Amino acid sequence: MTYDLWIIITGSLVAVTCSMVGCFLILRKMAMLADAISHTVLLGIVGGYLVSRSLEGPSLLIGAVVVGLLTALFVQLLSGKGVQADAAIGVVFTFLFAVGVILLSVFAGNIHLDVDHALMGEITFIPWDTFEWNGMELGPKAVWLLLFVFLVNLLIISLCYKEFKISSFDPEMAVAIGIPVLLLHYLQMGMLSITTVASFDSVGAILVVAMLIVPASTAYLLTDKLLSMLFISASIGVISAISGYYLATLLNVSISGAMATSTGILFTLAFLFSPKHGYLAKKRAQRNFVKEAAVDGENN
Repeated sequence: MTYDLWIIITGSLVAVTCSMVGCFLILRKMAMLADAISHTVLLGIVGGYLVSRSLEGPSLLIGAVVVGLLTALFVQLLSGKGVQADAAIGVVFTFLFAVGVILLSVFAGNIHLDVDHALMGEITFIPWDTFEWNGMELGPKAVWLLLFVFLVNLLIISLCYKEFKISSFDPEMAVAIGIPVLLLHYLQMGMLSITTVASFDSVGAILVVAMLIVPASTAYLLTDKLLSMLFISASIGVISAISGYYLATLLNVSISGAMATSTGILFTLAFLFSPKHGYLAKKRAQRNFVKEAAVDGENN
């Protein structure tokens, strides 16, 4: 495959994988927790490297999952002690991310991972870091890793779809009928953590946050059905990845930044023109309501 196509495939896999998890975060009003975990996994990545002294293997994924779960746990503990949820996320996010930056600077300064890399990623280098088997090049390692994480997330969502759906829309009912809401919460945080670290090295934290939150938020404006929301958000993510790549090529700017910008443009269009939940549709409905109220007043 060509260099351009591998970058688009990588961005699209990030988009689909992130948007699947993002839908449940949006429905549970936990979007900013995705932002927090997408940054705090830096601590897990550095910790995994310090243990294994390698950027290969499962140590980085394990470290990221552990730190992601710790982030969710600390936020929940602080919220349970009376700290406002947004403040709890801010405290945990900044502290763990700062610790990761310090450890990275002090103990891992000789590896290619740095703060700029963590934020913006290195998607342009993806086609050159290939997976080889029996002397055959089978494509970039990042593509295989993202495909694996995508299939894991898809399997979990397929097996737990009903439970995820009920706990997202009505957690009190889920508890009442015996669904382990807390277990599902940490399962989703684990999915978020492995998704984040799989995408982290390729596209950086900024695009990960954008793909987790914006396509799902856009789909939320366009449909009231969860299954449709999953498909629409994935489609929006892929469109953003493709259009963002060509926008970056045209303007000679950051590819990850352009992909994130594309998600924002599509969200703006949905926010304005969504047939049911868009700004213009609500304004139109408001005007019609005022007219009908005025007519009723005249008739009475």
